[in-house]
Amino acid sequence: MINMRIMKSYKLLFIIILIAAGLAGCTKDFEEINKDPNAITADEASARYFITVPQYKLYAPDNYPYWRAMLIHADRFAGYFTFGDNYSWWSDELGYAYSGSYTDATWDFYEGYFGYLDNFLKLTGVGGEFENDLMYAVGLIMKGLYYQMYTETFGEIPYSEAGDPDIILPKYDTQISIYKGIIADLNTAMTTIGDNVKTGDGVEDLGANDLYCGGDLQKWKRLANTLKLRIALRAYGATGDDFAAATVDQCFDSPVLNSATDNVLITKDNVISKWNSDSYAGAYLDFGSLETSGGGFTVSQVMVDLLRNNNDPRLPKFARPAFGGTYTFTKPASGTDRDLWPKRVAYLNTVLTNAGADFTKTGNEVTDETVTFTMAANKNYVGQPVRLNGFIKPLIRRAFFSTPTDFFIAKKGTGSNIYKEIVLTTAEANFLKAEAIVKGISGATGDANTYFQEGIRQSMQMWGCAAGDITSYLAQPVASIAAGSTDQKLEKIATQKWINSYSEGFEGWAIVRKTGYPASLAAGVTDADIYGLGSINGLYPERMQYGTGAYSKNGANLNTAIGRQGADRMDTKLWFSKP
Repeated sequence: MINMRIMKSYKLLFIIILIAAGLAGCTKDFEEINKDPNAITADEASARYFITVPQYKLYAPDNYPYWRAMLIHADRFAGYFTFGDNYSWWSDELGYAYSGSYTDATWDFYEGYFGYLDNFLKLTGVGGEFENDLMYAVGLIMKGLYYQMYTETFGEIPYSEAGDPDIILPKYDTQISIYKGIIADLNTAMTTIGDNVKTGDGVEDLGANDLYCGGDLQKWKRLANTLKLRIALRAYGATGDDFAAATVDQCFDSPVLNSATDNVLITKDNVISKWNSDSYAGAYLDFGSLETSGGGFTVSQVMVDLLRNNNDPRLPKFARPAFGGTYTFTKPASGTDRDLWPKRVAYLNTVLTNAGADFTKTGNEVTDETVTFTMAANKNYVGQPVRLNGFIKPLIRRAFFSTPTDFFIAKKGTGSNIYKEIVLTTAEANFLKAEAIVKGISGATGDANTYFQEGIRQSMQMWGCAAGDITSYLAQPVASIAAGSTDQKLEKIATQKWINSYSEGFEGWAIVRKTGYPASLAAGVTDADIYGLGSINGLYPERMQYGTGAYSKNGANLNTAIGRQGADRMDTKLWFSKP
């Protein structure tokens, strides 16, 4: 018994040391989180000091995964941002053409993240050093958020045996079984939370250490039910689905996120190093100015067109007008690039014309050696087409296209207002309810158009739009599903969900794969004179390939999964997106 007490004391001392180390690396903006580690006593040791890191590491990790997983892949597959302008280091084919190092960065990010979350669950679970069933319930909901993103990026992944200390090489689970497991965990968490409003008193209260919900367990419960509804609709209609409709029915019986204060967003720390938690500015402004940075990027044509053409007040929140200016282009001296130059110049002219840009073109691309484009400064909202190849790059002047606003590119450490990372929003909860009703799922009750319009309202409020502008937008046909075919209604819902998820590329990408909207993204590209077809011949990416670590660490189980799922290619459809 004495030896057991000594071992328990050593374990507690070790945990206190871990807390001190973790706190020292946390953000300076959260004073409650950053109390003096040297002042922590055994009585103050708590699992609440282990929740902050797994929360921000999932949505705002350090520079390497933020750049390679979030921006290079998710945000661009979602069709939010584009590379390939004249200053960009890459063409916009990057990511669509398989890269082992960039793919490995994404796989390693997801695989490596598990340890943060598993640690919290083990500490708070039965027999854990800080056993607390309510904290454990919060951990289960976080587990659901994590695994939904993970499986929808790669497909089959280790799930049911992950974290089992007796299993060195966990099996890969099918996506349907992962979804069912997530929903079971969410149900357990919601039942455990019940009517509780916090995880405990004093050091047992997650409080401000909880970056998602501020320790509010009823908000966590609404988050869990909203996530449950999202997953159910993601699975609905997939081959072999035998649970989604009943799950949707259950979700309508319990509250979802339902107000502006219910939005689950992570306030980004403006001080913490990008090597701990990064932002878009870490990729963009650390390598030059807005106008010339090699790490810079533009807003996509699909996004800008949808906002500009419908007088959407989110446009100036998301994008700035093109810088404009006068640029003269010279026809290449010889070769294929010279032969295709007239076609590519005409393409640029068409893009600017279709955007309604205030510009002029002098010179004839067929007969002249030079042409000059002049665009009015800081006036035109023009999105850059996605997936442009490297050969057209000299014509794609960044000055002709909209870049993200300062809200998204604000440099950390400047005290500037900076965007929040999206976890789950009230707008999406409303869109999900509208979708379920339009699809006629049993138990999905209410007026679909009311939910749809409330979703738009909540989205625009979240993005800071003025009340009058919201009212004007809602009066337009684009903001109503009171009439139209089922397909037309579902397209509007999917499009609004996609717009609302701007900057949360993993979710935006999943929306396109499941719904097929925006259709121009889902259609892929075909003209190799203009676009980079990548490793999948221009098709839309359905998943990412597994990282090399998956093969080297657990190859036999991985190959079993590939045998079920299909070839380890980016165009292999995942279970949720198969009709």
